[in-house]
Amino acid sequence: MKILRMLAFAATGALLSAVGIAWAQAGRQPIDWSAVSLESIGGGPLPTAGYKGQVVLLVNTASLCGFTGQYRGLQELWQRYNGQGLVVLGVPSNDFGGQEPGTKEEIKRFCEATFDVTFPLADKQIVSGASAHPLYRWAAAQTGPLGTPSWNFHKILIGRDGRIIDWFSAAGGMGPKLERAIEAALTAKE
Repeated sequence: MKILRMLAFAATGALLSAVGIAWAQAGRQPIDWSAVSLESIGGGPLPTAGYKGQVVLLVNTASLCGFTGQYRGLQELWQRYNGQGLVVLGVPSNDFGGQEPGTKEEIKRFCEATFDVTFPLADKQIVSGASAHPLYRWAAAQTGPLGTPSWNFHKILIGRDGRIIDWFSAAGGMGPKLERAIEAALTAKE
């Protein structure tokens, strides 16, 4: 019986290791920013091709969420680091709790009037599941299920080389771990 438990434990460990290796290999696939198509919340296309070689903090946002105050921290990050190559990219989404029901004009007006947001905001998108925007489907393929948005203000940090560095849940907030990861990404070579 003891030998059977040891064999089962070893098989389970091998399976989990294989899954982890598969996710790590998938995580090596860079994004082709020139192929990403997003409309700006203000109208017209976002200049995503220009994000190549930049560090991008991709965040799905919502105006009526308990985490909406994170807009303030995102704006501070944008102001502090955009001259060093950080792009904060907000993607409003109504996926979680119906907390972004407004039109793009309403969302834009709210973000600018309430939080003085000047970082790029895309038009509202689906960010989870099979109907997610291709950018979020790519991110899900890189991170696996644990790194995909499960609520508003989920953050995905993409390095200058177009590869995902890390992800941060909404509950993780705007803390020092996120800021240290951004600083490390900004000093890393492409």
